[in-house]
Amino acid sequence: MSTQELQQQLLALSVPEKTEIMQVLAKNLGSLWSGISKTPGIVGGDACITGTRIPVWDIVEYRRLGASDLKILEAYPQLTSTDLQNAWAYAAAFPAEISAAIAANEAA
Repeated sequence: MSTQELQQQLLALSVPEKTEIMQVLAKNLGSLWSGISKTPGIVGGDACITGTRIPVWDIVEYRRLGASDLKILEAYPQLTSTDLQNAWAYAAAFPAEISAAIAANEAA
């Protein structure tokens, strides 16, 4: 199947079907994101900074509460500026996932 044929089929899907396809693709891409990893059983499978158990949503929430990148790096000395840039890019690409994780943490 060509990309053009696939595109035509995708455009013909209903909104719920398109949403499901987007979720499948986001989940697949989430496991391939540079500097970010998802491991079942580690921090509930949430997106984390690779090589740590620090979830992306945690540092995003810290930033939303007013912490600067410098403050975050001071609080998490194992992180680098590159780690933060990867986290910000991931959060921008998957805002619904990050917001849901923050909401779930607040509810817990």
